[in-house]
Amino acid sequence: MTVPKAAFSAFFVLLAFMFCAPAAYAQQAPAVVVAPARIVDLRESVDLTGRIVATQKVDIRARVAGFLEAVNFKEGQKVTAGTQLYQVEDGAYRAAVQEIEGSIEAAEAQRDLAVLERDRAQQLIATNTISQAKVDTANAEVKKAEAELVKLQGSKQSADLNLSYTKITAPFDGVLGLSSADVGALVGPDTGPLVTLTKLDPIYVEFPVSTSLLLTYRERVLKGMTPGGANVGLTLPNGTEYPLKGTIDFIGSNVAQGTDTVTVRAQFDNPNALLLDGTLVRVTLEQSDKQDVLAVPEQAVQRDQQGAFVMVVDAASKVELRRIDVARSARGLSVVSKGLKEGENVITEGVGKVRPGIVVDAAAATGG
Repeated sequence: MTVPKAAFSAFFVLLAFMFCAPAAYAQQAPAVVVAPARIVDLRESVDLTGRIVATQKVDIRARVAGFLEAVNFKEGQKVTAGTQLYQVEDGAYRAAVQEIEGSIEAAEAQRDLAVLERDRAQQLIATNTISQAKVDTANAEVKKAEAELVKLQGSKQSADLNLSYTKITAPFDGVLGLSSADVGALVGPDTGPLVTLTKLDPIYVEFPVSTSLLLTYRERVLKGMTPGGANVGLTLPNGTEYPLKGTIDFIGSNVAQGTDTVTVRAQFDNPNALLLDGTLVRVTLEQSDKQDVLAVPEQAVQRDQQGAFVMVVDAASKVELRRIDVARSARGLSVVSKGLKEGENVITEGVGKVRPGIVVDAAAATGG
C-alpha cells in the first residue's frame, strides 16, 4: 500500500511539535516582580493608644441664688475669657450693698464723734478737770467705733462679691456645651452645673507607655544610640492622620501597678477643633532625627530554620538566594543590616515560582 506524500508531511510536523514544544515551554522564564534595596529615612517608631484630654474643662455654676434674667450665649459657641454667660437677678444684692454703705456712713460718723470726745477728754485731763477713767472710756469708744467700721467694711466686700456673682462669666477661652437652665429658672450653688466650658486649643493627648519601653528608650539615649527628641503624630478614628505634630510635655513619675505603664502626655495645636475631648486615637512616637537605612519591602523577606533570606535577581535575570540580617521592620519595610547592597533587586511577588540559579522575567514593582 502506498502512503501519500501529504500524510508523510503531516506525520513529520506532528513529531516536530511533540519534541520541540516541551523545550519551548522549558525555556519560558517565570514572571516575577522585583524591587530594589534602597536607602530610606526610616526612623524608629512605636504606635500606642491614647485619649484626647482638654487642657482646661470646668462646669460653670451659680455662686449665688436667684432667678436667671438672661442667657447671653449660643450653645456650642466659642467664647473668650470674661464673656458674660448668664445674668442672675441682682436687685436684692444691690439693696444689700446700699444698706451696708449706709451703715458704714453711720459708723464713720460715730467714729468721728468718738475721736472728738477722746481729744476733748485728753485736753481736760491736762487741767485735772476730769478723771483718768473718763479718758480711758473715751479711748475705748474710739477703738469700738473703728472696730465696728472694719466689720462693716468687711460686710461691704462680701456684699459686693455676691453682687458680682450675679454676672456669671467665662473663666477662660473655650467652647460652651449645652445649657441646663433657661431664663426664669431659679439657680444657686446647689442647682448643679449650668453649662460646661472646654478649652480645645491647645489640647492634650495622654497615653500609657510600658515601663520596659520607657527604660529601653532612656538607656539608648544615655548611650547616644537614639536622640532624645521625639515627634508625636496622631491617627484619628476615621483612619486619617492629624496634620500637626505634637510635643511631649509630661512624663509621669508613678507606675500603674495594674498595667505596669507610665502616663505620658503630649500637647497639640488644635486651631480647627478637629481633636475633641475624650476621643480615642492612635499615637505614633517617631525618632526626631533623620535615620537613613538600607531597606527592602517586608514581603521580599523569607525565613527558614537558618534565618532570613531574600531572592536576588542579578543583571542577567538569574536568581540567587541571599542570607540577610534584618534589624527591624517599620511601615512595610525591613531594615537590612547585612547581606545586601543598595540597588540590588529582590523578588517581592512570585517567589514561590523560582529557585536559585534559574532565569526569570522580572518586572519592577509599582512605585519601586
